[in-house]
Amino acid sequence: METHLKFDRQDKISRPVERSSSREMKNRLTWLVFLLPALVIYILFMAVPLFGSIRISLYTGEGIVPKTFVGLQNFRTLFFDPIWSARLFNALKNTVIFFIIHMGVQNTLGLLFAVLLTKKIRGFNFYRTIIFLPATLSVLVIGFLWKLILNPQWGAVPHLLKAIGLKSLVHPWLGDPKFALITIALISCWQWVGLPTMMYLAALFNIPDELIEAAQVDGASTWKAFWHIKLPLIMPMIGIVTILTFIGNFSAFDIIYAMATARGDPAGSTDLMGSFFYRTGIGGEVLTGHMDAGLGAAIAVIIFLVLLVGVGAWLLINRKQQLEL
Repeated sequence: METHLKFDRQDKISRPVERSSSREMKNRLTWLVFLLPALVIYILFMAVPLFGSIRISLYTGEGIVPKTFVGLQNFRTLFFDPIWSARLFNALKNTVIFFIIHMGVQNTLGLLFAVLLTKKIRGFNFYRTIIFLPATLSVLVIGFLWKLILNPQWGAVPHLLKAIGLKSLVHPWLGDPKFALITIALISCWQWVGLPTMMYLAALFNIPDELIEAAQVDGASTWKAFWHIKLPLIMPMIGIVTILTFIGNFSAFDIIYAMATARGDPAGSTDLMGSFFYRTGIGGEVLTGHMDAGLGAAIAVIIFLVLLVGVGAWLLINRKQQLEL
């Protein structure tokens, strides 16, 4: 009788365990089924081209698929050949400046606009639409329009400056190596400022009103409430916006192509890593006289490594902050 009761108890314990394990297995299979399409698309359009670029960077020759294996010679050329290294580091320097301008102007204005929009001002939807509208337009269209607007002969900006008595400020902004990159970066900031604005706005709206009300009851001013409560709570979103800006700037090409050609005119002052890659691997660099897919792939691998280090550093910092919390 005791033995029978013992077996019954073991059956009652083992059955829930078996059911829970089968339920977990079913949930895993369900997640796998839903993730499989995205995983297949990622492998086909991201992983395979990435490893293909790494392989091509080890070859040289004319055409889309170079056939002469040279190992790391393409990387040696880019880093140690005086002409190629000068162009590589020039593009890298310009890309870093491009990123800094976006961080200082685009993302700062995005945060400012988001804070102002949380004040429930009249015309909220109108202002939000106006801020976000340029981001919906084609980059090539934006570039072409701004080239016309800034044209020193018939552009709207020079005519406006002359009309208000500021003729001395009329300048060929896109033709001056000192101002061309800054001008294009500011235009890019104007176009994309709506994206960080919407992301910061969503983060601010997710902050509980009780926290702000409690701070106001304790005598905190609007500025102190923002600095000590809102800003720390939206720091994860600021990190996301920063890393998205970093990735977007280091792969930027279209705005440079539209406003300064793939050569990064004038005199390479607007040449970014994206335009340098295109000109070398696809457009046909003047130095080679033909498209060099192997050298272009080496540039793409360098861009990938820079992005990998940047994103990896952000993930480590973000992980450390979460563990501290």
